[in-house]
Amino acid sequence: PPSHSNTGAEYAMLDKLAVIFPVNNNTDMQFYQNTWLRNYLYPVCDWPRPGCKIVCNRTSTYRSLHKKTKCFAQAIKQFEDKELFIKLDDDALVDIDYVIGLIKKYQGYHKPVYISDHERTQPRNFPDSLNGVMYGNGKFYMFNRKLVQCLDTDIKYRGSPNEDSVFGGMVSNGCGEDNVEYVKEDDRWIWHKEYTNKNKHIDLSFIKNH
Repeated sequence: PPSHSNTGAEYAMLDKLAVIFPVNNNTDMQFYQNTWLRNYLYPVCDWPRPGCKIVCNRTSTYRSLHKKTKCFAQAIKQFEDKELFIKLDDDALVDIDYVIGLIKKYQGYHKPVYISDHERTQPRNFPDSLNGVMYGNGKFYMFNRKLVQCLDTDIKYRGSPNEDSVFGGMVSNGCGEDNVEYVKEDDRWIWHKEYTNKNKHIDLSFIKNH
């Protein structure tokens, strides 16, 4: 379990973190601005507006999310001052001390790191370059700069596939699965669609986007 007695210096390690946060018209930015994520959020928007760090100018629909994923992957290649990255859905939360623990373990790691709940695409659903690739569950995945540097952001595929499989394909094509450290996330410290702990129960996805 994560330590809840981190020092100020350990919390300062978060300055090397960028939380990539795809948003749409239903995203409650006020909620996230009132969490620990506030200073590390890089909202990925479909059009320019206040607070947007990455703008992809795409129609905000479920079927266009794969394009938004390629767009933010291209953008973060320029974030040379960031060493670790989290991609987080707008109906998810992650524990700050769990994240600090991962930073302490993987900061400066010698190979590309990809932390998530991974699975492989199935041939019947992905008949081309995304067939059989390992990809992470989109609610949360964390990765390092070494992974960003080798992502194949020019990957070609057919149709409108699941956006997380597109990221997995960029990893597989660009970095090579044998060269990547695939790490299983600890779901005790990641909440998706609802947060429940002691006297709190919060619905994180009251408005169903898709």
